[in-house]
Amino acid sequence: MDIGIGFAIGIIVACLVLLWILFYFVPVGLWFSALVSGVRVSLIQLILMRWRRVPPRIIVQALIEGTKAGLTLYRNDLEAHLLAGGNVPKVVHALVSAQKANIPLDFRMATAIDLAGRDVYEAVQMSVIPKVINTPPVTAVAKDGIQLIAKARVTVRANIKQLVGGAGEETVLARVGEGIVSSIGSSDSHKQVLENPDSISKVVLNKGLDAGTAFEILSIDIADIDIGRNIGAVLQIDQANADKNIAQAKAEERRAMAVATEQEMRAKAQEMRAKVIEAEAQVPLAMAEALRNGNLGVMDYYQLKNVQADTSMRDSIANRGGDTPSSIG
Repeated sequence: MDIGIGFAIGIIVACLVLLWILFYFVPVGLWFSALVSGVRVSLIQLILMRWRRVPPRIIVQALIEGTKAGLTLYRNDLEAHLLAGGNVPKVVHALVSAQKANIPLDFRMATAIDLAGRDVYEAVQMSVIPKVINTPPVTAVAKDGIQLIAKARVTVRANIKQLVGGAGEETVLARVGEGIVSSIGSSDSHKQVLENPDSISKVVLNKGLDAGTAFEILSIDIADIDIGRNIGAVLQIDQANADKNIAQAKAEERRAMAVATEQEMRAKAQEMRAKVIEAEAQVPLAMAEALRNGNLGVMDYYQLKNVQADTSMRDSIANRGGDTPSSIG
């Protein structure tokens, strides 16, 4: 009796396992859901999807969603996109949203955008609801030397045709920043920019900054403008300091040259004094030579000495005469 019960339990368990395997490889429930939804897919195709390692539920749900939305989708195309690493549900969501919004988007373009790494469903949503991008603070200087710091809000809409190979948000922000700098830099005065900030938006929009990008710029609004430093005054001060340093360097150079010239002249004066002393030293030698040769007599020598003594006395009297008035006073 116990053996019979155990055998029956074993048979029941084996049947349950077989049923689980059968329903795993033959998703009857999924096939029935597709059938009542108007999607024609056979059980054999669902089994083959299992063998190809393609989740049948993803493909069937995508076909059901597309069929209910009035789209014509093919099972082989969905499987190929899934095997290529694509996101089938997002592609189908994007196609349905694009159809409802009257946006021209076919299956081939949607899969190409998805495989390129962009969120195709978000791109379709951005085409319907534009996105606002806030630029970082952009610093520019007007012609009068006053620095201005501007912030802008860029309203963009996804360009479906340029999503593959088009530049992203970083390029748009860089171009807008460049346009703001160019517009402010061409203004004669910072007051003009503060009075008419919309002039910046007009100039930037006219440049066609969205060319080659994945977005279409709808508007550029200047959110805030702040006054920064007086760059012109700072540059003038720096230039004045540089000129002062150059002038001081040149003056120091001239002073050094003057000191060198003075030292040189002193050296020349000492040299000339040495030559005079040397010349005066030659006089006694010449007189001695003249006495020896008989060209100068003894009386002539004494007469010369008397003349020298008389001259020395006159110089002494003249010096004392010049000092007397000052001493009397």
